[in-house]
Amino acid sequence: MSATVGILDYGMGNRRSVEKALERVGARVALTDDHEALNAADGLVVPGVGAFPAAMERLRERGLDELVVRRARAGTPVLGLCLGMQLLFERSVELGGDTGLGLLPGEVVELAPDPPTLKIPHIGWNDVTLVRESPLTDGLPERVAFYHVHSFVVRPAEASDVVGRGDYGGPFVSIVARDQVYGVQFHPEKSSTHGLALLSNFTAICARTARATAVP
Repeated sequence: MSATVGILDYGMGNRRSVEKALERVGARVALTDDHEALNAADGLVVPGVGAFPAAMERLRERGLDELVVRRARAGTPVLGLCLGMQLLFERSVELGGDTGLGLLPGEVVELAPDPPTLKIPHIGWNDVTLVRESPLTDGLPERVAFYHVHSFVVRPAEASDVVGRGDYGGPFVSIVARDQVYGVQFHPEKSSTHGLALLSNFTAICARTARATAVP
């Protein structure tokens, strides 16, 4: 059974690149802001490039914030990518601050490397060390490189939500998971073989969840 993955199209993020990457790993993809199509999908991806407050404003304008929260709380797998991962949390300090989707407890803060002479935003490949198992990272090596572009990082309230950490002048959280809610700080669609493997894992999670909840 192939899963249908809905990508929230709210005007921010590498939406087409994510769509192509998911198609490459065998997912049926709905890139849309249509509520009916997103409610019918087996899983949701929240992409994102840009500023947290602007992203939340666009999600709210389309009613997509409530849709994601409702579906996630009903057990639908959700994956946030880069800024999309940050949106999963309760709040951010970026540009005066704003509230997020609140699916994961914690906040988004500025990346503050030591030494401070390191360039911001952090752009490029960075090794991520996996600190616990998750179906999202199944089959990946314990230390794996992904492509990051970010100036802010998440600070989860619960250490148990952390799956992987990177390091850029100090450790930062790069992968999170709680129940069926997942987030990655990097761009899997730009992260070659291992990025595709992660998206394949998410597609498989969506397919398993759909089978488990299907009406006989």
